[in-house]
Amino acid sequence: MQTTITIDPIPETQPRPAVRRARLHVEDSRQAQAQTAAGRKPEWLRIKLNQNDEYWRLKSLMRGQTLHTVCEEAFCPNLGECWGRGIATFLLMGDICTRSCKFCNVQSGRPLPLDEDEPRRVAESVHEMGLRHVVLTSVDRDDQPDGGAHIFAAAIRAIRDRQPGCTIETLIPDFKGDRAALKIVVDARPEILNHNVETVPRLSRWVRPQARHERSLAVLRMAKELDPTVMTKSGVMVGLGEEWDELLAVMDDLREADVDILTIGQYLQPSKLHLPVARFYHPDEFAALADEARARGFQWVESAPLVRSSYHADQQARGIRGW
Repeated sequence: MQTTITIDPIPETQPRPAVRRARLHVEDSRQAQAQTAAGRKPEWLRIKLNQNDEYWRLKSLMRGQTLHTVCEEAFCPNLGECWGRGIATFLLMGDICTRSCKFCNVQSGRPLPLDEDEPRRVAESVHEMGLRHVVLTSVDRDDQPDGGAHIFAAAIRAIRDRQPGCTIETLIPDFKGDRAALKIVVDARPEILNHNVETVPRLSRWVRPQARHERSLAVLRMAKELDPTVMTKSGVMVGLGEEWDELLAVMDDLREADVDILTIGQYLQPSKLHLPVARFYHPDEFAALADEARARGFQWVESAPLVRSSYHADQQARGIRGW
């Protein structure tokens, strides 16, 4: 028996090639279906870790500066590719999160006190790596009055001092919707400000119980209000049980909030303790979602099974503004 994935019909007034392909049935082979049923991933999600000299150099550098990367903490499938190219996403404020999202592999619990010297060490690492673009993210620090916003700002300033010309993306938590905390980060003027909605509204409380879809949208809107020149970005995972029309509605929500960049990737279960995968999307479906997003006016779209928030972040910065 073969598995058939059917996409809702799309009006012929939108003749986008990838969408037309996705309207066709995506026929999986019996072997791929058997692998999926047995808990193994389909062929298009197979990854070969690239551990070249640059990978080991970066790994050693991180250990020497006692820094964390979301690449490792979240078991990112692109770790080998990105580290092999000398690109990493720094995880600020420790490796223990005050929230307990059901898709995330970062440890949840009571974090250690903030390390105010961390921004300097991050900047030193960026300089040693010779980076032209860097991504800064963090665990949620709801234990802090500003959610740790001042650490983001300090890291941005330190990188600018130590590595002039390096562009910076910040992947921030929602700071509980606190405008003053968000302003601290925006005032440090990162080139890209990223905050992920992660999933569709219907699943949001189940997938990330301490967050809210509307609050995430409010954060993205506020960022543009505070600095209309900042590029904003958000991301969605698929495969958690959402419907196609719900994904399109999230795109509409994000465009209404004037978000510039969208990432869409396949959810992969980090462990048996996390949410199961409802289904694997075929690459043609990711292509169709990308076409839908571009038709809605996003300036840059990354949509593929292995895409994660920071994937090709350096290309996004250069591609949109020519940095």
